[in-house]
Amino acid sequence: MMMAAQLGDRLQPRAEWGSALELLMKLRNGLVRRTLIALAAILAVTAPALTQAPGRPAALDKLQGGLWQLRNIDSPNAQLPLICLGDPNLLVQLQHRNAPCSRLVVGQNQLSATVHYTCTAGGYGQTLIRVETPRLVQIETQGIAENVPFSLRFEARRVGVCPSK
Repeated sequence: MMMAAQLGDRLQPRAEWGSALELLMKLRNGLVRRTLIALAAILAVTAPALTQAPGRPAALDKLQGGLWQLRNIDSPNAQLPLICLGDPNLLVQLQHRNAPCSRLVVGQNQLSATVHYTCTAGGYGQTLIRVETPRLVQIETQGIAENVPFSLRFEARRVGVCPSK
């Protein structure tokens, strides 16, 4: 059996413990430094999304205002009205143009965005917009309007300036 005095000798600090503690502190400081660097990188990537207006994807900021022509990809002969585009969010809710709706950006990058919206008067939708150029976008939208489901694909192209009022 080990005597109390021998056990006490084992619990006393030793010179080699100092170097082990220093090593642990260096490892911990390195881990903290790497964690802070990783957090800074994450913040740098997400900061642009945090500065956007609610429900307004960054990809839409690239679009030029003006007169836009919609073309239904699945019914190319369908006549669609021209749209005077001031607010690019109009393209998000084509089936609910005049309805007050809340929007939530559920996915985005520099050239595309997916937005889910819910309208107070009823109806909702989800729209994917792909920006090809500041004057040309592809739109896929689906949802419920007037209690009827819809699923549509459009190409929207800027064709000029809006007429004077």
